[in-house]
Amino acid sequence: MYFENTGIENTAADLELLDEVMLNHSLVRAGQWDYERVSYDKKFVIKEGTFYLRIFGFTKDGDVGKHDAIITLMKPVVGKHYYPTGVEYGDQEVFPAHLVKSCQQTLAAVKADLKEFEIRS
Repeated sequence: MYFENTGIENTAADLELLDEVMLNHSLVRAGQWDYERVSYDKKFVIKEGTFYLRIFGFTKDGDVGKHDAIITLMKPVVGKHYYPTGVEYGDQEVFPAHLVKSCQQTLAAVKADLKEFEIRS
């Protein structure tokens, strides 16, 4: 399930700053990156299953591995994890209302924290 009109999509910020802000909201980059893309995940383990709030990002120039990149964020998504196949984001998935609300609160908090540091094009 994609979150529309969060104000996060198309926000650009320095990678180091993003890592810090995201971690403050339990969104972890860990090993989810290559030299041009990143992914920040927040894991939710609830009675309905394991879910991930995920925010993807990319850089047009710079190098994520060298920590020298301006990252543009994409539309956030929440998906359900299935063992052993991975995370599914499909329309047929059911996301509990309390999970969706928690994701929306996290996204609003991230947006507020990034507003001060956003790079304008």
